[in-house]
Amino acid sequence: MNLLTMREKEVFELLIRNKSTREIADILRISEKTVRNHISNVIQKLGVKGRSQALVELLKLNEISL
Repeated sequence: MNLLTMREKEVFELLIRNKSTREIADILRISEKTVRNHISNVIQKLGVKGRSQALVELLKLNEISL
């Protein structure tokens, strides 16, 4: 069972490649607010404090890869 939705995974795969919120929004053709919502949802699911911690946890859980 995957922890992330497909879209959340796409957002974090782009974050780990150092893309900005604006760049992610443009690439995925969604609004910046939607990108931020996906990030917030993942942070909440993981019970962490921010994007960086979320990235570390997702890497540990093999949800995303470098």
